[in-house]
Amino acid sequence: MDKGNPLRITRAVFQVGGANLTTAEDAASYLVVGHEAAVLVDAGTGLGIERLLANIAATGTTPKRITHLLLTHCHFDHSGGAFALRKRLGCRTVIHHLDAPYLETGDRFTTAANWYDRPLTPCPIDEMIGPEPWQLELEPFRIIAHHVPGHSPGSLVYTMESDGSTVMFAQDVHGPLHSILKSNRQDYRASLQRMLDLNCDVLCEGHYGIIRGKKESAAFIRSFMSAS
Repeated sequence: MDKGNPLRITRAVFQVGGANLTTAEDAASYLVVGHEAAVLVDAGTGLGIERLLANIAATGTTPKRITHLLLTHCHFDHSGGAFALRKRLGCRTVIHHLDAPYLETGDRFTTAANWYDRPLTPCPIDEMIGPEPWQLELEPFRIIAHHVPGHSPGSLVYTMESDGSTVMFAQDVHGPLHSILKSNRQDYRASLQRMLDLNCDVLCEGHYGIIRGKKESAAFIRSFMSAS
């Protein structure tokens, strides 16, 4: 089945992966293009990697320009393709240190790969984000990581400024929470508030697509606060 074309979100940000762009099992993948280099936010499952690379190229960006793969968390639909992308592109993998062991060991349960009846290829992690602030300079942009535990112990959101807007890559705002995933409901509620406090103009979610506008993004986040 033919898939859709990459979606331009700002002049520098594109959605290049996801159920309607690569393969049905994939969460969204987002491309940020700087002057000299680019980064990818989340890898999908790896089942649609050829389509993902084609979509990156369709934006006018050579995939080899990608220097970093920024992972929001360890779950298979977001990180299953990490090993293959690291090998193909030579990019550096980045994830929070609390989620890193599950990806490095190929843990099929905590990463939910077993939910998809798939193996998870263990992936080395090049940069582990810890308690200290972490940011990446991607001229002319600065991408900042924020720890938002709850869905997984090491869940992250990333923020940047583009076209005068705060863009937030917040992949699984909606959860779910499950003991096998080592989810924590109290942490999740606090993290939803932290996402609200980041006051984004554009929210790039993993399964719900792009939410534009401060009020609209805040309303989306709040809708899960009441259910948590």
